[in-house]
Amino acid sequence: MSDSKEPSALKSFLSGGIGGMCSTLVGHPIDLVKVRMQTQAAGTKPAFNGTFDCLSQTFKREGVRGLYRGVSAPMTAIAPIYAVVFWGYDMGGRLARKHYDMQPNEPMSLNMIMFAGGFSALPTTAIMAPSERIKCLLQVQANEIEKGGKPKYKGMVDCGVKLFREGGIRSVYKGTFATLIRDVPGSVAWFGAYEVVKRKLAEAQGKEPGELSPLNVLFAGGIGGVANWCVSIPPDVVKSRYQTAPEGMYKGLGDVASTLMKEEGPGAFFKGIGPAMIRAFPANAACFLGMELSRSLLGFMD
Repeated sequence: MSDSKEPSALKSFLSGGIGGMCSTLVGHPIDLVKVRMQTQAAGTKPAFNGTFDCLSQTFKREGVRGLYRGVSAPMTAIAPIYAVVFWGYDMGGRLARKHYDMQPNEPMSLNMIMFAGGFSALPTTAIMAPSERIKCLLQVQANEIEKGGKPKYKGMVDCGVKLFREGGIRSVYKGTFATLIRDVPGSVAWFGAYEVVKRKLAEAQGKEPGELSPLNVLFAGGIGGVANWCVSIPPDVVKSRYQTAPEGMYKGLGDVASTLMKEEGPGAFFKGIGPAMIRAFPANAACFLGMELSRSLLGFMD
């Protein structure tokens, strides 16, 4: 490949989708626990004593199927979401290289990597926001069913249709800005940490980053996921509360944040951090390994 030829954007798109599916299969049960813990109402006796209690109760009451409740929404959207994430990262990298008049095969600086990471969140939010809204509603609905309530939604499609009927496209995309606030800095940390760890591991072994073993890629991907959630958990709590609240309960994200602080204190912004961190390492390790392996297999597309 010549220095002037850009790598295939389609390859980034396809390999990102595969990586995202790997991430969902590994991480969804813990994500379900995170949402259920984040949306427990203040002033009431907590239904769960912690991450593993929530996981255990869910499995005992609902089995494996319960652990994957709401998975249809992220799985349906996850391939295009992560495809767009890695495509967006590729496009962000191209913009950064063009700005600095660099060749496509020249390694990016850390600042360029973080710019490309943040840029990747912009197009992704268009798909991520409605998927997250539906997923959260289905997961919280399961809590209400356990308490004897009747289900409002029959599944992902039914939930989407009812949201649209009740409030139009605005209801479907409720929480879009919150998703953006979470994902731009989160993606900066995600890609930044992953690339830094890869480079350090390669340097220690006297290799190029592309020559690292799958185990090294798993480790770097896991660290990237942890870095992401260290940054993302407070806005994720606000997003989950806002997206699952009845219409009219909050005036906006600022109202959600102020209500949380007033009623539950600063600790409320870190609800679900346990399951988020437990999920972060294996899910993101699987994502980056799936992406890197499929990227290698699709090398003929360059």
